[in-house]
Amino acid sequence: MHFGSLPYKTKQFFLLLIKLSIVVGAFYFIYKKLTENEELDFHVFIEFLRENDIFSTKTILFLLFLSTFNWFLEILKWKNLVASIEIISFKNALEQSLGSLTASLFTPNRIGEYGAKAIYYTSGKRKKIVLINLLSNMMQMGVTVLFGSIGLLLLNSKYDLNINYYNVAKFLVLIIVVVIFTIFGLKQNKFKIKGFSTRRLLQFFKNISAKTKIIGILVSAMKYLVFSFQFYYLLHIFGVNASYYNAMIVITSMYLLASIIPSVFIFDVVIKSSVAVYLFSIVGVNDFTTLSIVTLMWLLNFVLPSLFGSYYILNFNLPKDNNLQC
Repeated sequence: MHFGSLPYKTKQFFLLLIKLSIVVGAFYFIYKKLTENEELDFHVFIEFLRENDIFSTKTILFLLFLSTFNWFLEILKWKNLVASIEIISFKNALEQSLGSLTASLFTPNRIGEYGAKAIYYTSGKRKKIVLINLLSNMMQMGVTVLFGSIGLLLLNSKYDLNINYYNVAKFLVLIIVVVIFTIFGLKQNKFKIKGFSTRRLLQFFKNISAKTKIIGILVSAMKYLVFSFQFYYLLHIFGVNASYYNAMIVITSMYLLASIIPSVFIFDVVIKSSVAVYLFSIVGVNDFTTLSIVTLMWLLNFVLPSLFGSYYILNFNLPKDNNLQC
């Protein structure tokens, strides 16, 4: 966007309109998802929660604690990584993390998060912020792939998943070919990402301290373990008799498979629902219980924080050196 030639009041009006559109859009998609879910009737879902005593004070407080801790780690990771460009307070990191969540709710694969976080910074730092956010997501994805690969291997050894190894082999060959061409392309040093040449891009990541990277990876792993445990806790609440080890095999496999399927983020719950129903049916968990847990995880870890994020969206102001350019 470029509003530099517009009068100040007009700029402010357009900014307010954009902020309201983001918040209203997020609330609308959340409402539609909850009220028009063909797989899970909202009223039946609420009654099911009541029957399983989800609304008890002890259960609610513990679930909220886990969700809060999950986002505390996410905010801490962002504060740590962005410090390589600009030192920010925990409050600033919280505002940027929750605000960008709200702004990215209805964008494919949370792509809107990149622009939403970048706009909090002056124009000269935005490209670097986009790369820092990319690094943050790569760290989380790396942890998901690591735990998920182990879980999927254990799940396949424990249960006969009837995997078509021929199709898997074709997929792996395709990945290897893509990786080879990518490496070849990188060596040519002709590609650019957000104005960064390959050499500058690699140098940028290399210049981030090892301590910052290690902390980022460790916090990503802790975050993964927290929300995975929350899923296990909900299984326990809904009467699923499974050991932590057996449950984690399925949970880690589910998050891996769900993460590699492209989706619009608001429908991420649909993707996870489909994968979760299939995997948990293997271990004898009924579909409705699985769908209820996935929906509850979505409400606790994404919908609830996005409601707080809407406050930061509405109170957002552009950096002072900015002329409403992005």
